[in-house]
Amino acid sequence: LPVGDPSLSAREIIGNESQERMGLILKAQDVPLLQKIAEREGAPLYIIGDVTNNHRFTIENRLTGEKPVDLELSDLLGKTPVTEMIDHTVVSSYTPVSYKIDEFEHYLESVLQLDSVACKDWLTSKADRSVSGLVANQPTVGEIQLPLNNFGAMALSYRGNDGVAVSVGHAPAAALINAAAGSRLAIAKALSNIVWAPIEGGLSSVSLSANWMWPCRNAGEDARLYQAVEAASNFCIDLGINIPTGKDSLSMTQKYPDGTKVLSPGTVIITAMAPMKDVRKPVRPLLVPDPNSQLIYIDLSQSPLSLGGSAFAQASGQLGASCPDIPNAGYFALSFNTIQSLINEGYLLSGHDVSAGGLVTTLLELCFANKEGGLSVDLSQIPEKDPIKALFSENPAVVIQVAKKDIATVLKRLKQSGITFYPIGRPQSDRKIDLHVHNHHYLLDIDHLRDLWFHTSFLLEQHQTVAPFATERYHNYKQQPLAFSFPNSFNGKLQTLNGSVQAAVIREKGTNGDREMAWALYQVGFEVKDVHTSDLISGRETLDDIRLVVFSGGFSHADALGAAKGWAAFFLYNPKAKAALERFYARPDTLSIGIGNGCQLMAELNLITGGEEYLSPKLKPNASGRFECGFVNVTIPESNAIMLQSLIGSRLGVWVASGQARFDFPKPIENYHIALKYSYQDYPGNPNGSPLGIAAICSADGRHLAMMPHPERCLYPWNWAHYPAERRNDEVSPWVEMFAEAKKWFVVL
Repeated sequence: LPVGDPSLSAREIIGNESQERMGLILKAQDVPLLQKIAEREGAPLYIIGDVTNNHRFTIENRLTGEKPVDLELSDLLGKTPVTEMIDHTVVSSYTPVSYKIDEFEHYLESVLQLDSVACKDWLTSKADRSVSGLVANQPTVGEIQLPLNNFGAMALSYRGNDGVAVSVGHAPAAALINAAAGSRLAIAKALSNIVWAPIEGGLSSVSLSANWMWPCRNAGEDARLYQAVEAASNFCIDLGINIPTGKDSLSMTQKYPDGTKVLSPGTVIITAMAPMKDVRKPVRPLLVPDPNSQLIYIDLSQSPLSLGGSAFAQASGQLGASCPDIPNAGYFALSFNTIQSLINEGYLLSGHDVSAGGLVTTLLELCFANKEGGLSVDLSQIPEKDPIKALFSENPAVVIQVAKKDIATVLKRLKQSGITFYPIGRPQSDRKIDLHVHNHHYLLDIDHLRDLWFHTSFLLEQHQTVAPFATERYHNYKQQPLAFSFPNSFNGKLQTLNGSVQAAVIREKGTNGDREMAWALYQVGFEVKDVHTSDLISGRETLDDIRLVVFSGGFSHADALGAAKGWAAFFLYNPKAKAALERFYARPDTLSIGIGNGCQLMAELNLITGGEEYLSPKLKPNASGRFECGFVNVTIPESNAIMLQSLIGSRLGVWVASGQARFDFPKPIENYHIALKYSYQDYPGNPNGSPLGIAAICSADGRHLAMMPHPERCLYPWNWAHYPAERRNDEVSPWVEMFAEAKKWFVVL
């Protein structure tokens, strides 16, 4: 083992918890292959022992002969003691939630700003939601790109449309009132989030993971945990689904020096996973502005509406005496599978679950990601006459939107299945929600309430973004809607071009965009070779037979030395790698492209400006001071960029994901050839702060292109966070044209 400190004792070496390591057991004849792979990838490998078949576990220092561990397996793996947890039930009682019906507007504004309900843009915008090119459903939705989606989805391959869906649910406040109900609600919330994915096999195909977070060894808490686990087990058995895995965190107690003890509320966090029939057909919480369509409320719980454990109760400083529950698992399963059948048969235009914030939040969120339109809603058919309960209770339920031509069919199916449902409204052109609840009428200003909902995200954003970018994001999020203009020649079909042309995708430790790039090239007809930087350093690869080189995106060496500086050093200070690159760029029959980290590399190696170091731009940290991920608009201006010729004049959507993507030009802009611009100049539409919104530049002859956005992660309509509805039948997105143009150039040449 590599020991950096010679003073470490045997105990310290054996018990060391160094991360990012793993152990493998393999046949002796396979070791050379693993060593070869590890050497190519730059991964340290150490052979540390043998399987002896002597029924002993021995750790030996072969230099000193010391054996700090030498045990019979029977001693090591003998009968372990049974843990006994002894507790008694502590009965807690809480007062019912109190409120004044005439203060509805105040309550609504308070609930929308609660962190569990409010916008999560501060969180989702700093996580890469596009890497792999297989992401089919991620948090943001709509032309305003707000994090409202109910579930995540990944395609299983680049070739097919099958995938996997995942969602989360928890109910910590409700669990304080009733531990068993809290478990059922957590499961129900995870399921009412994943129900919008077209699942192969319906509810029976769903599996759950349970993360139990509980302050055990405090009076009454072990008893509550038992009740919660038993309830989760029984509920899943009744639903016909399983929990094959999970995690326990059972020491959720914080003690302070002054004797204060704080208990985390006992919580089970449920993750639901299921195979997805078709990643192209999720139902999203994005209202379709069709005034002839109808909204239908579907009750999943069949229990009286309750405010206990709700965001409404929390926002008003209360908990509640009782919480929602699901007394009939069979009815919940029936409702789930009925909704699934409607989704699989294409009957739903949009849909959203009723969860944190209640029904009124669901209705608002359906409208938030649109620029225009609202809702006319009448809840007079719902039995609950109390508007506060009707609008803020969090009993599991969903709202679906159905086109006029399908309304009769959907209502008939729901009725035949015995599902409790109520038609509640339809879209309208006015940017309001005109809301009637029996004798109460409210007119909700969608844009005003959306600003309040986003405001909490703004407050959190201030702690992670360089001033004044949090303020700019808050002011501009709704001013920069996505708008597209596709090339007239684009027909949405994939065309693979004949002719043998070899391309190389070059990667380094930390590269994570190589596979989607390889697929982008492969599907338009390139023969694609995987080239590690170590291949060039060793001379295993020379690039002499390569016509197109791609430097992939990612985080080479974790960007520890700055944007791609460590990667660049491998080419600058290794003779074979440097010579291979110089020969490649000296040939007139080659193209190259760097994306993300690869763009940074090309800038460091002066590959865009013909080797003129004084002219080469650099990529600086984002002006916001943090990693930025988003789906943004870009415009393709006139340029010599060979790979972008068929896209000139277009305005497209593309993923950005980088912390160091701001172009810094040592000379006036006129000295550079601009190949791509962000369509909006202000943040966050220009996510990096690049001058003039520049997102890509190319060489004077257009053969070499460096860009920060990731078109290779936007090859299919389902890769886009928002795609034109009228083009939903496209096989591929316009970005495929970029790679086809490269192949055409070689074929013509």
